[in-house]
Amino acid sequence: MKILLDECVTKKIKTLLPEHKVFTIGQMGWAGLKNGKLLTKAVENKFDILLTIDKNINYQQNISKYNISLIVLNVNDSNIETIADFIPNFNAQIKKIEKGRTYLIEK
Repeated sequence: MKILLDECVTKKIKTLLPEHKVFTIGQMGWAGLKNGKLLTKAVENKFDILLTIDKNINYQQNISKYNISLIVLNVNDSNIETIADFIPNFNAQIKKIEKGRTYLIEK
């Protein structure tokens, strides 16, 4: 899967997802883009997933109109130690995701 990490997600998570192509917004040159424009850019660049910890994005954007999956980790911070606990559930659910939908990943 081709995964885009939202700005609020630590880039250190890339080491926890070695079987995927993971890019940061900074690597793509998209820092500071608003969510709608960011989703459009992600779709244009054939990303499968936008991975975030921003629980509000689902209420701010109509994900169903984008050909991408939004995955929200239900964490309180972006520390790698915190996020690492969510990766097993992320990996288990990633095989079942559908584009145009939002998924909340619990611990």
